[in-house]
Amino acid sequence: MSSRPPADPLLGRLVDGRYRVRGRIARGGMATVYLATDLRLERRVALKVMHHHLSDDDRFQSRFIQEARAAARLSDPHVVSVFDQGQDGEIAYLVMEYLAGITLRDLLAEQTRLSLSQTITIMDAVLSGLASAHRAGFIHRDVKPENVLLAEDGRVKIGDFGLARATSANTATGQQLLGTIAYLAPELVTQGSADARTDIYALGIMLYEMLTGAQPYTGEQPMQIAYQHATEQVPRPSIRNPEVPEPLDELVLWATEREPDERPADAQEMLDRLREIEHQIGVHPLPTRGRLAARAAEDLLGENATKLLAPEDDEPGATAILAPTLAVPGPTASDQNAERLRVRTRRRTVRGWWAAIIVLFLALAAGGTGWWFGSGPGSMIVVPSFAEDATFDDAAAALTALELVPAEESETSIDVPAGRILDVTPASGTPVYPGQRVTIVTSLGPAAVEVESLRGLPQDEAADLAEEQRLRVADDVSERFDSAEAGTVLAARVSPRGSGDPYACGDGCSAHEGDAIAFTVSAGAVPDVENVTVAEARDRLEDVGLVVADATEQRYSDAIEEGRVIALVDPGEQALSPGDTVTLIESLGPEPFPVPDVVGLTRDEAIAALENAGFVADHSALWSVFPNGLTTVTGTDPGPESMHPLGTEIYLQISATG
Repeated sequence: MSSRPPADPLLGRLVDGRYRVRGRIARGGMATVYLATDLRLERRVALKVMHHHLSDDDRFQSRFIQEARAAARLSDPHVVSVFDQGQDGEIAYLVMEYLAGITLRDLLAEQTRLSLSQTITIMDAVLSGLASAHRAGFIHRDVKPENVLLAEDGRVKIGDFGLARATSANTATGQQLLGTIAYLAPELVTQGSADARTDIYALGIMLYEMLTGAQPYTGEQPMQIAYQHATEQVPRPSIRNPEVPEPLDELVLWATEREPDERPADAQEMLDRLREIEHQIGVHPLPTRGRLAARAAEDLLGENATKLLAPEDDEPGATAILAPTLAVPGPTASDQNAERLRVRTRRRTVRGWWAAIIVLFLALAAGGTGWWFGSGPGSMIVVPSFAEDATFDDAAAALTALELVPAEESETSIDVPAGRILDVTPASGTPVYPGQRVTIVTSLGPAAVEVESLRGLPQDEAADLAEEQRLRVADDVSERFDSAEAGTVLAARVSPRGSGDPYACGDGCSAHEGDAIAFTVSAGAVPDVENVTVAEARDRLEDVGLVVADATEQRYSDAIEEGRVIALVDPGEQALSPGDTVTLIESLGPEPFPVPDVVGLTRDEAIAALENAGFVADHSALWSVFPNGLTTVTGTDPGPESMHPLGTEIYLQISATG
């Protein structure tokens, strides 16, 4: 056997010794509204009671009292009157005028889009009420169809001044952005500030919805809708509904300009323009007093003028203070049952057991709905999910629109760009109560790291150190020949992630996680090819990856014999790397010089001339005993002007002079 849902504990209770609770009307994100009887003045009133879990929150209590004071200062036939405000133990309450009827949201749900006569009637009344508020120095800040009440006699009133503030006060909301996202002005999304023109924007969206039956912006997430408000221009209603007159088209566009300075300054200016349009198109507001009131109510409400709505139809986040006309009371609310039966009897002439059965069925449905939205899952809000490129400001706008409190924390991340969302606590999809704190963890980007000197380390060890710092080690390693052991790190360069010029890091540097580091390592020393044959030198160099040019450079050498390698052609300041081309210097042996011509000189003169030129002189020992003046050189071997290396022996041919 299933258990019966618990009854609302306030039903039947006497609040503050004066107000007897008869039934529940509606539930919003901040409070529940009941039908009550004022025993002192013997009249029906609407009793708005703050949710129990918010009663200890000074911020919400302040807003609750603020609503009473804001609305009580307004005296206008199109504004719901507030009679009283008080505290009874844990119960914080407002006492307001009770209107039997429906909300504009209910009428839109019933008819989709409204006729021109309905639209003009409702907009004229709402603007009149808001003009009174703006003149008194208040802005509403939560204008939407749920807060426009349509009485059974055709009267139109605006209620729920729970978000109202003085226009002279600082209206910057910062992280406390409030209101309903579908009617949020661009400046609330981008700057968090509001004034009378913020109400005008919401009125423009509401007028668009009445004329077309749809809101101009839709999306899966509130943040997507808020982004469209901030970046796009509201389209003409006539695109969806060709029957909309051009003056009303222009009024919607004027009221929904993205720049506040381009909109009407306040509700009175917009009302004046609306009344000019009424005369232009020949459509005027329906009367709400006198003999024509009943007929006007039927024209305004359609079928809703002859019936009461179902108990509750509140959506998550709704703040309507008098949503559907009257919730079906619990079993103890006999007065409410009698009233419902009387109205149904007068309007539909339905009597007998069928009415009793319907009332009983609705009472059971109201009890289940009351439990669901009062203490069950229906009273909670689901934490939204956010796009990959969302920032904290985007998330804060979406959360505050749902009456959740955003808080920011930051962490470094190698994968998520700075400013983007890393995590949400409680996680997206988690049901939470209004007013709960939701922590948005945003990325600070990659963490800064200090890289120590890597020069002189083996390549594997240097790579391990870099990876410990969460740097990406590049696969393309550069090599160059060096006296250091092969594989030793000679240099390193860091390439910043995303953008930025590479910079040297061999001796240590500052970097960020995720940056790339590339090494230059030793390929070992260039092989020694001095005094080896050209063929052997070529083999040694090609074995280590160098390319040897086919042609050699030839030079004389006193130390290296002809045909052997002296050295490599000097590459200059450029260090050699595998794959580079080198040229061999091949020896031609010692450099030859011409033998001096000493024919006709004396023996000693010839010897001196040859030795001065670097050659060695020789002659027959017989001529050594002859006096120098009696000798003459007649020839040499090798002969004069022949080419020979220095130090070559030159034999002198000598004869005696007669």
